[in-house]
Amino acid sequence: MSSPATGAVKVAPRRSSRFVAWVRAWRAGLVPYDEVAEEIAGDEEHLVADAPGTWTDVPLRDALPALAKLSPDEIRLVLPVPGDPRGLPGPGDFSGAALLTGEAVVAGAIGVIPEVRTHTSGSGMTWETVLWRCYPLPADAPAASLGSPGAAEAEAELATALAETTAALTRLDVAQWRPELAGALEALRRPDGTTDLPPGFDPRARRLFARAAVLDRVLALAGHSAPGGAVNNYEAQQRHAALRPLTTACRQALVAACNAPLRP
Repeated sequence: MSSPATGAVKVAPRRSSRFVAWVRAWRAGLVPYDEVAEEIAGDEEHLVADAPGTWTDVPLRDALPALAKLSPDEIRLVLPVPGDPRGLPGPGDFSGAALLTGEAVVAGAIGVIPEVRTHTSGSGMTWETVLWRCYPLPADAPAASLGSPGAAEAEAELATALAETTAALTRLDVAQWRPELAGALEALRRPDGTTDLPPGFDPRARRLFARAAVLDRVLALAGHSAPGGAVNNYEAQQRHAALRPLTTACRQALVAACNAPLRP
């Protein structure tokens, strides 16, 4: 039976961030088509539903040609949450699903959202598959980059939010997380390829993505753990409020890094 720490480590990085980064690099001619699907999926099985020109679910590799005519700047990461829908094209099925999932890809006239599905075998073994569901977007949809900061601004905001959040948690005396979470955080520090961007991204975007990707997973782990040092609901709410600005800055940092201009 797995320990709580082991389970916590399974919090995955944002799949949409890797999708956007590698597809943009491919469309810029910086990585070959043959590598893109494998880099996005890693050791998972990825399928695509409702891709243009298909009538059933197809492997990710077989759906990528639907994006072959797009330029890198037409492929954007969006990480919306209720109250902050930046990058979404307005009300509709895609925007509603993106807000529920918390991540999505805008690719020209198509919106793509990952759905994680858990399967159980007859012997009780469980595994996951990822289904990327495609949505048609309205022709007058605004660009996903509207309202999003650039890499330099996002990097400064992330540094400020991290310092302020650390100070707030220290004042609240609720920074002591559960022991099993500490083990999970140590595992996240080990290189696993999920904090690397493909060729074409400049050093600032790479640095920003690496830092934000790890912080994003740490915040997800914190959200899945018990209140830690907080001894009552009020203190737990205080810690949540202290983490909120860092969570926002982290989302915007990932968006800025993945959507940054590419260089040959």
